[in-house]
Amino acid sequence: MVIPVVEDARSLSLSTDDQGERLDIVLSRHAGQTRSAAARLIDEGRVLVDGRARKPSFKVGAGMILTWSIPDQSPSILEPSALALNILYEDEWIVVIDKPAGLVVHPGAGNTRDTLVNALIARYPDMAAVGSRERPGIVHRLDKLTSGVMVAARNREAYYALEESFKAHAHERVYLAVCYGRMPQPAGRIATLINRHPVDRKRMSSKVKTGREAVTNWRVERVWKELSLLELRLETGRTHQIRVHLSDMGHPIVGDGEYGGVSRAHALRDPVLRDYVRTIQRQMLHAQVLGIKHPATREYLEFTSPLPEDMRALIDRLDELEG
Repeated sequence: MVIPVVEDARSLSLSTDDQGERLDIVLSRHAGQTRSAAARLIDEGRVLVDGRARKPSFKVGAGMILTWSIPDQSPSILEPSALALNILYEDEWIVVIDKPAGLVVHPGAGNTRDTLVNALIARYPDMAAVGSRERPGIVHRLDKLTSGVMVAARNREAYYALEESFKAHAHERVYLAVCYGRMPQPAGRIATLINRHPVDRKRMSSKVKTGREAVTNWRVERVWKELSLLELRLETGRTHQIRVHLSDMGHPIVGDGEYGGVSRAHALRDPVLRDYVRTIQRQMLHAQVLGIKHPATREYLEFTSPLPEDMRALIDRLDELEG
C-alpha cells in the first residue's frame, strides 16, 4: 500500500513498553494523536507495521518498525485564550511553564477553552501546527489538580526530539507529595505494572496482571504523627503513576479524591487536622523539578518550581499542630 505524500512522516522501532498493545493505542502515544484520530490514520492507510497495513486492533511487538504519516493539517480549530502563564524559560524551540493546580493541560470532553494549550497558542500562534491538532506542542502532561513544571515544544523538530526523550525516560522528574501514614522505611522503590482499573475504567491500578512497567523511587522528607512528606523520582511516566503507587501501598495522597485521599481524611485522629484536611480541594502533589536535554543544543537544563501556597500552608499547619 502506498502512503500518500505528506509533509509529516515518521518511523521508529517499537520498544518493550509497546509490546502486546493495540496499534491504535501505540500510534496515539507516539504520534501525539487522540486514539480516534490514530484509528482514522490507520483506516486511511497512513500507518504501516513492518511495511504492512494492519487493523487498529493489531497487537504490536517490540522491535517492529512503525511508520506513519500525517496529512497537512488545516489551521487549528482551537481557540486561543489569553490566560496568564508563569513562564520559567522560553526560546524558539521550547517553553517551560510552572503550571498551577486547576489548569487543564489540553482540551477534551467538557474542557474546550481556557486550557494550557489554548493559552500557549495565544502566546505562540505557530505552535498550533506542532504535533496533534488537539494537543499541539504537548509531549507530556500533568493532571488538572497537580501543580508544577512542564515543557512544551514550539516546533516540530523539538516536538519529536522531546517525544523520543520522554519515551526513553531520558529526563529527570522529581515530585513532592503529602501522603497519609508513615512509610515503612526511609526510602524505597516501587516497581509494578500499571493498567486500567478492572472495574472503574477512568482510574488506573497497579494491582493488575498485564500493563506497562511503572517505577517510582521515593524518599521520606518529613514525618508527622499521621502524614508524611515524600520526594518522588520517576523512572517512568505512566498515567497517575505516583497517585496509584502510593494509594496501592496504603498511603494515598492528601486530597486525592480518585485514589482514597479524601476518604482517609475522616480517619485522622486529630480533630483539628481532620477538619483542616477536609477543606483541601486537590491532591497535594507537585512536580518540583524537570530536567531535560535541550532538543537543539543537547545541553542539560533543569527547572524548579517552588512549593505552591496550598502545600506550604498544609506543611506549616502540621508543624504548628505538632510544634
